[in-house]
Amino acid sequence: MRKFNIRQQIGKLYLLTSVGYFQIAGASWVALLAMRGFSLLEIGMLESIFHIVSCIFEIPSGVAADVFGRKKTMVMSQLASLLSGVMMVWSEGFWATAFAIGFSALSYNLASGTREALAYDSLKLVGKENEYNTFAATDMMLYRIANSTSTLCAGLALFLGFRKAYTADILFTLIALFIACSLKEVEIGTKTDEKKVSDRVVNTVRESWHFLLLNKKMRRIMVINAIIGAVSTLVLFFLQAKLPLAGLNQGMLGPVLFAMGMGAALGSRATSLFPSVSYKKVVIISSLIVIVSFLLAFTKSPAFMICGGFVGAFADDFLEVRTDVLINEMISSEQRATLISVNSFIFSIVMIVLSTWMGWIMA
Repeated sequence: MRKFNIRQQIGKLYLLTSVGYFQIAGASWVALLAMRGFSLLEIGMLESIFHIVSCIFEIPSGVAADVFGRKKTMVMSQLASLLSGVMMVWSEGFWATAFAIGFSALSYNLASGTREALAYDSLKLVGKENEYNTFAATDMMLYRIANSTSTLCAGLALFLGFRKAYTADILFTLIALFIACSLKEVEIGTKTDEKKVSDRVVNTVRESWHFLLLNKKMRRIMVINAIIGAVSTLVLFFLQAKLPLAGLNQGMLGPVLFAMGMGAALGSRATSLFPSVSYKKVVIISSLIVIVSFLLAFTKSPAFMICGGFVGAFADDFLEVRTDVLINEMISSEQRATLISVNSFIFSIVMIVLSTWMGWIMA
């Protein structure tokens, strides 16, 4: 058996994040739908469908990663993304588009928690789990850069039209699929091939639920992280609409959104510079910064609003990376992907609850 190459494994995960999340059509899907003639009501309904599918499959996707393997689940994620892109290219009406968006949500679900679990257990296999903090910070930074760069290409996506833009996304997804197939699976726990799949699923769910039920600290961490993250995310979301109304030139919106996204990238990277700061202090500081970001969104000054979005994104990702590291340290490999998916599920629920309220407040 060949020696496990941890540098190669982590490098492929970094590359997968960089390539897989560079989606020029995916980053401007609202504008592309509007260009196709979809009403704001229909676009809102499609956004709701995305979150509903995400809530339904978030935890089951984590269970699948723990039971069937992280590499297989990452490959399935890219296949779901590929299918979503193909369906979007050929979609004509509302329901065909809805199915495509549903598979996009499923793709995110399958990767959520799985990538982090594969990275942590790969590092743990070679006794380097203490380096996970560096991985989490770098991976989050690469995600933000890829996502922000995609947003910067919104004008290109509109110029190409939705079919060509989604075709470009399909090409990047095919590259990401090849990278996912080249990853190495990491065996976790005891050998369970002899057990029935149903028994393994039930055992994973039962033990994960038991862990959450008895671990009040874990529940509190997940909820606090979700609330702070949701507020920051929604501030950035609504700034897309509020900045032009405050006088920002339409042509500057893309670069400004890219700049605020870089705030998140810097925040994720900055965690490695302050490893000794306690998690409690990180939560308090991040909360205060996100509150300031929220208040600056009401100033009607583009400069203050942009600064607020930048520092809010910085604080959100700084906290997100520290939370990711803390959660991984608290849980066992056998339930890792499932419990990380629970964390994402809580975030989705908080997003659904806060979206309407913050939309009403910021209107």
